[in-house]
Amino acid sequence: MLSPRALRAHLLAARLAGTVATPRERSLRRYRAFAARDPRVLLGLDPEHDWHVGELLRLMGRRCGVSADPDEASGQDVIDPDRTLVALDAFAGRLAEAAAAGAPVLIGTGHPHRLLGFYAGLAEGLSAAGCSVLTPAQGRSVDITTRFGVRTYNLDYVRGVALVREPGARGGANEPGVHTHSPLPLRVALTVAMEGRGPLPALVVGDHGWVCGAGQLGIEAIGLADSDDPAPFVGQAEGRVSVVVPLDDAVRSDYYRPLTRYVLNRACLSQ
Repeated sequence: MLSPRALRAHLLAARLAGTVATPRERSLRRYRAFAARDPRVLLGLDPEHDWHVGELLRLMGRRCGVSADPDEASGQDVIDPDRTLVALDAFAGRLAEAAAAGAPVLIGTGHPHRLLGFYAGLAEGLSAAGCSVLTPAQGRSVDITTRFGVRTYNLDYVRGVALVREPGARGGANEPGVHTHSPLPLRVALTVAMEGRGPLPALVVGDHGWVCGAGQLGIEAIGLADSDDPAPFVGQAEGRVSVVVPLDDAVRSDYYRPLTRYVLNRACLSQ
């Protein structure tokens, strides 16, 4: 069993927390874009009130441990590993409640290259505990606006985890999916579930648009977020996202395996 102390050491060694690779300049740029309500960084969230950059800095300082000093404009972000551990425990607690209730769960990621294994382990544990891990709208097309224009992707599921792929992608080891911040895959999945009168999720687990999109629609959501993505933390502050775990969401995929084991153990789930 991985202890909190051992996991904390791993978070620092793998740079999931502590001094992370996220540049301070990029975080500040995204905070300014969020304050201007740029949809590219809102991730499907419609904030209830105007968030100024100073407020966002203070929020991210409290939730992540980044510097709240607006004059600190360069270098690397710092995520407090103790805040990560506290959030992971809350994350595990919510999974345990969902498992105990046999609640239907939808799991999705915009970071399939990095986080697919983490979420797939959770899907296996929840399924073994009797939860329905939902897979609505598999194969449906999703039109997402990118910097290259509107691109059409296909919604797919791998080991119970939703992601989007390029049309024609076979889904092999070298094609785990496409990185996206969009809430549209979540909306397509929910729309098809409602049309088919299938179960709707009681809980959405994921990141980016999966978490913020679900929270905006009134569905309980928990997930992971990096220090340059303020939207999930704003959603949490406004009461629409239940738990957000601050960590670097773009390190090597195998570095997340100890987090999977830790969360499953804390939630009393087996993989």
